[in-house]
Amino acid sequence: MKKVDVVLGLQWGDEGKGKVVDVLTPNYKVVARFQGGPNAGHSLHFAGKSFVLRTVPSGIFRDGSVNIIGNGVVVDPVALTEELRQIEAQGIDVKSKLFISKKAHIILPTHRMLDAASESAKGKSKIGSTLKGIGPTYMDKTGRNGLRFGDVLAEDFIARYERLKQKHVDMLAQFNFEYDITEYEQQWMAGIDYLRGFRFIDSEHEVNRYINEDVAILAEGAQGSMLDVDFGTYPFVTSSNTVCAGVCVGLGVAPTKIGDVYGIFKAYCTRVGSGPFPTELFDEVGEELRRIGHEFGAVTGRPRRCGWLDLVALKYAVMVDGVTSLIMMKADVMNEFDTIKIATGYKINGEVVDYFPYEVNETLEPVYTEFKGWKCDICGVRCYEDFPAEFKAYVEFIEAQTGVPVKIISVGPDHEATIFR
Repeated sequence: MKKVDVVLGLQWGDEGKGKVVDVLTPNYKVVARFQGGPNAGHSLHFAGKSFVLRTVPSGIFRDGSVNIIGNGVVVDPVALTEELRQIEAQGIDVKSKLFISKKAHIILPTHRMLDAASESAKGKSKIGSTLKGIGPTYMDKTGRNGLRFGDVLAEDFIARYERLKQKHVDMLAQFNFEYDITEYEQQWMAGIDYLRGFRFIDSEHEVNRYINEDVAILAEGAQGSMLDVDFGTYPFVTSSNTVCAGVCVGLGVAPTKIGDVYGIFKAYCTRVGSGPFPTELFDEVGEELRRIGHEFGAVTGRPRRCGWLDLVALKYAVMVDGVTSLIMMKADVMNEFDTIKIATGYKINGEVVDYFPYEVNETLEPVYTEFKGWKCDICGVRCYEDFPAEFKAYVEFIEAQTGVPVKIISVGPDHEATIFR
């Protein structure tokens, strides 16, 4: 029996999952999203054009593929409709390929307002939310107030919507926050009508039927493991479980049905928004990484904070996710550096530790291991043996430290710039 393979990010998101899923999807009939909302963008290149997928699974462009939005995902009908119409404009029959879990929760226009009001009230301690209403939607989910796609089929759907909206309006009154959702609400209702043309499914039954029929399934994560609500740098985290365990609850898959776990990391580190980032660089090296790596958000355009690879955090993510294969992205960004560093420990109150601690704050100091840069363009390399010795030393050090093989190395945005070992 085939198991569900998983691909997820091991850092703070933006690891390059879109490209990897695009490279891996030809081997899978089913691609399923298991958590998150429209705050994370996976950049894909199809037929010479670039697309940023926020909610739609990355298998959508493949002929004969099945794409499932799982119960662990929160969906904004406006954003999803927009995304699907753009894909439809390319001649892709989305209605035959995309299926939405009846148990997936819906982001209301007032969820977005609650997000903005809450973030605004936090002042300096704000978490850097993308203001897409994701946090408040997950709060309604756990508070047992949420609206789900199965509700869209109910005769009293509008009454259910109005009940939850009124609850939000009452909450917003406490914030002294001005807003107007009239126009967005019209778009939202139009989005609901459009999405009624899709198949809403009991995704846990469907996914397990595919497993029993030996169909290859890839579970696609959004964001990164260090943003997990339980295991990330809390409270500067997202509202869902981004780690591998999220697949089980976000799709209804038993832990024994998980197969290969592909963990994606950048050869350096980036982070968007607020929160701890031990290896962040505030000098010209950080600027160079941002410039060469084009480190700006796919959805928000926000400049990303940049720094050296944090091996302490990476080993932690590998452990929590049960990673079986590592995938290194954007190694080519560091072609020109004389010296490259990896954080192999943290100095906390004078003591060096090699594990990820409960609290990460300004007093923590990274302890670096230095490597000689390869100082040449590796973008054209297509075989591992052809990489310079300095680069191979970098890769093999990461393998030795994590205990997991680096199976795929990406040295550019194109499919061809992907080396399989």
